[in-house]
Amino acid sequence: MRYPQGGGLTAERQVFREGLRLQAAERFARGEVSALIAKDLRASVRSVQRWRQTWNEGGPRALRSQGPASLPRLINFIINP
Repeated sequence: MRYPQGGGLTAERQVFREGLRLQAAERFARGEVSALIAKDLRASVRSVQRWRQTWNEGGPRALRSQGPASLPRLINFIINP
């Protein structure tokens, strides 16, 4: 996967990935197995297992996007001069 300059996912891709995790959460609640969820959502079984663990620990809210992985350079410089 190629990232835009600056790294990380685009905003559209973050929304898409969050949607996948939330779809998986609905299926976790129904008791579906990870392998079937992974196949249907076209994700790896390991990713679905991580999502399930996160869901078990914090519910569907824990699967929401946390935003960008890093702060933009200017903000980071202002915070940590």
